[in-house]
Amino acid sequence: MRKLFFMLILLLGLASAAHADDKIRILTTTSDLKSIAEYIGGNKVEVDSLAKGYQDPHFVEAKPSFMLKAKKADLFIRAGLELEIGYEELIIDGSRNPKIRFGQPGHLDASEGVYLLEVPTTTKVDRSMGDVHPMGNPHYWLDPLNVKIVASNIANRLSELSPENESYFKKNLAEFNKKMDEKMVEWQEKLKPFKGQQIAIYHRSWPYFADRFGLKIGCELEPKPGIPPSPGHLKEVIEIIKERNINAILMEVFYDEKPAKFVSQQTGAKVVIVPNSVGGTKEAKDYFSLIDIIVEDLTGALKG
Repeated sequence: MRKLFFMLILLLGLASAAHADDKIRILTTTSDLKSIAEYIGGNKVEVDSLAKGYQDPHFVEAKPSFMLKAKKADLFIRAGLELEIGYEELIIDGSRNPKIRFGQPGHLDASEGVYLLEVPTTTKVDRSMGDVHPMGNPHYWLDPLNVKIVASNIANRLSELSPENESYFKKNLAEFNKKMDEKMVEWQEKLKPFKGQQIAIYHRSWPYFADRFGLKIGCELEPKPGIPPSPGHLKEVIEIIKERNINAILMEVFYDEKPAKFVSQQTGAKVVIVPNSVGGTKEAKDYFSLIDIIVEDLTGALKG
């Protein structure tokens, strides 16, 4: 009986290993891309992410453990627009995995075809301008309609890598888009009363979200993208918030709260700290719950 039990365990283990080997191994740079890839890939994929949702995605360390993950990947998905410029090449080079190199079917830039904001009009972009991305603002995933394009990009690439499962990926894409359309109606209805209203932000993570839902960005706590707030700049921010009756300061979970709270004390504007990526808080379990949280918390502050 004992021998039979061990044989059963062995067979289950072999079956499990075979099942795992059939799946497409995906490594994404951000947790948002992971969430979308999991929805589209379903039970045909295994997905891991380099950055956690509570981390600043601009600054991810190229750890040896990430290179090992990349070595096993069939598909590497990046946000693009140079968001990963500090670590992507190091990780792919270190992985020695030719399948996921740029230009190969196993490398996907999720930004292909998305609606871009803040593309510099000058060819000269340098550090004196702060952390400006020469190809445009890379935080496009905070526009839900851009995420439909990302989902389509992922479905198409998975279909290329696994043509026998194309209908499965397309079915999941259709379900994803249907749910997104339904949620968009809900999110737009909640933010409709505040259309045209100005908000303050910490970093330029929010232009896509604001643009999609008709909000205006009145000022930023960072004097330039990626440059921490200075006392002199905060004085200017306080004056703008008072002058324009701005009543919400929207910021990410990983920045220092003190400057925002100082401005709040001086102006009465409410500080709204929300995740800007899946996993930024335990409640932001997938892309839909991420936007749910942002919309809910921001509308609460805008109501006054």
